[in-house]
Amino acid sequence: MPAVHAEGLFKIFGRRTDEAVRRLGDGASVADVRELGATPAVIDVSFTVEPGEIFVVMGLSGSGKSTLLRMLNGLLDATAGRVRVGGDDLTTLDAKALRRLRQERMSMVFQHFALFPHRTVVDNAAYALEVRGMDRRTRRAKAREALALVGLEQWADAKPDELSGGMKQRVGLARALAAETDLMLMDEAFSALDPLIRREMQDQLLELQAQLGKTIVFITHDLNEAMRLGDRIAIMRDGRIVQIGTPEQILDEPADDYVAQFLADVDRGRVFTAGHVMVAAPAAVPLGAAPADVLTAMRAHRTGTVLVGDGNGGLAGVATEEAVRTAAESGAPSLVGLPLQPPVSVRTTTLLADLLTPAAQDEVPVTVVDADGRLVGVVPRGAVLAALGGATGNGRPVPSGTGSPHTAGATAVGTREAVRG
Repeated sequence: MPAVHAEGLFKIFGRRTDEAVRRLGDGASVADVRELGATPAVIDVSFTVEPGEIFVVMGLSGSGKSTLLRMLNGLLDATAGRVRVGGDDLTTLDAKALRRLRQERMSMVFQHFALFPHRTVVDNAAYALEVRGMDRRTRRAKAREALALVGLEQWADAKPDELSGGMKQRVGLARALAAETDLMLMDEAFSALDPLIRREMQDQLLELQAQLGKTIVFITHDLNEAMRLGDRIAIMRDGRIVQIGTPEQILDEPADDYVAQFLADVDRGRVFTAGHVMVAAPAAVPLGAAPADVLTAMRAHRTGTVLVGDGNGGLAGVATEEAVRTAAESGAPSLVGLPLQPPVSVRTTTLLADLLTPAAQDEVPVTVVDADGRLVGVVPRGAVLAALGGATGNGRPVPSGTGSPHTAGATAVGTREAVRG
């Protein structure tokens, strides 16, 4: 069952709203219905958000994105259409049932923190649980757990005016986490922060999402932020959704000139990661391999380096052709004792902008490892520059869901899930 499903949503302010919906549904322009005294804010919007997905709604001011969010949590009634959260149709719930659904199944993170200045950090984080009627000891314990998740456990007894802007937003995020709802609605949550803090909050959200797997609807006017955070992105213009797709799909095939104009400003180095451009790593050579055999294989594959395994799924280092040849000429029975260069290792989440320096190394390849240090791929030379120029291997970013191994120069490997790993 989808976490959220919107079907044919309209929100019209003013007079003769039903007539405006009918005309817009028949293809009338916004200008046409304004003659009725009606002001369209959301026009015939439909989409589905899957459980565990970060679904980003992106658009400029006045595009209708915040109005849409308020329809998703029932703060605004739809003029027409339906919103389902799980199995519940918000348009049919009475006030009491809608209030219970908001308290128990969805939480909000706001742009301007919305903290109570007279309450401590822990009591701010526990507020949603207090409204729900949870006893003080239990709610404060849960709030402290949420604060620990966002790195603020030491500030639990502080007041909001003692915190920086980024810390205040972490309290807002902790409040949403403490509520233990499956669905989080985030309305321009990071847009009031300085760029560096904003980036840190994006990192925090992605790390938390990897741990908790929440369903998140995230509103933003910043396309770079949308591209970085979203599993899928809905781009809005004048109340309508003009395109829905993964970041890769939108970069690859913009729906119209309006979307294409946005893409001109996308910093690909801050969107794509090592997980997008890596290829399947060659099997690491065991330390017990004969240098003569390794040298023959290196020459056959025309490679100047070889990865040497440590026997536990990790890397002992990188051997150069010169070092292997010297060992072979000396009659060494294995690679044990061979001088190895330390691998240049990055995570799948490492941004392309941060790969430029390690990718420029002359001899040592850039290896991609998981959280346990296990090798999952390598970054071919030239792949970073190709991706920054708009191509990853086959000339375009990798679609989400690509998962089969490829050799260097072919399509890069890595789903959005792998990228977040």
